[in-house]
Amino acid sequence: MIENLFLMDGYGIYVWSAFSFTLISFFTLFLIIKIQYNKEKNKFIAKFGSLNSEKAAFAKSQSINKEILSNTSNI
Repeated sequence: MIENLFLMDGYGIYVWSAFSFTLISFFTLFLIIKIQYNKEKNKFIAKFGSLNSEKAAFAKSQSINKEILSNTSNI
């Protein structure tokens, strides 16, 4: 019974190799994206992590930031 599941009338090697390739590819992409996200998050924290309320108010008052913030919802 289980042998038929793995062999699939001779097509099992193709099916299971495609299935495993897909899972490995998804897992690899997930890890790459997670690593890149953590790098960008650390860069952001290093640059803006110590932003106090005065600096935040000044950044909101700049014209380019007003334009960017006008296109987003309230933060």
